[in-house]
Amino acid sequence: MNLSPKAFHYLGVVATIASLGMYVSYIPQIIDNLHGFKTNPTQPLAAAINCSLWVCYGLLQQKKDWPIAIANFPGVLFGLIAFFTAL
Repeated sequence: MNLSPKAFHYLGVVATIASLGMYVSYIPQIIDNLHGFKTNPTQPLAAAINCSLWVCYGLLQQKKDWPIAIANFPGVLFGLIAFFTAL
């Protein structure tokens, strides 16, 4: 199935928004951690590492892939915050 350039653009926008929502969803986990209800730190650490790799991928290309970098940057921040507050 071939998407038109316009449809492909919209797919990228929707995927970026969904990715941002996924990583912002760490906020309740972080709040629980800070209130003493510690959660498992493994998944947020794995997410932070994965997102770091995708941010590097997006930014280290000759033609920057900004949607990839922008969509994954919150995962680095929130993943690390969730990880460290869970310790």
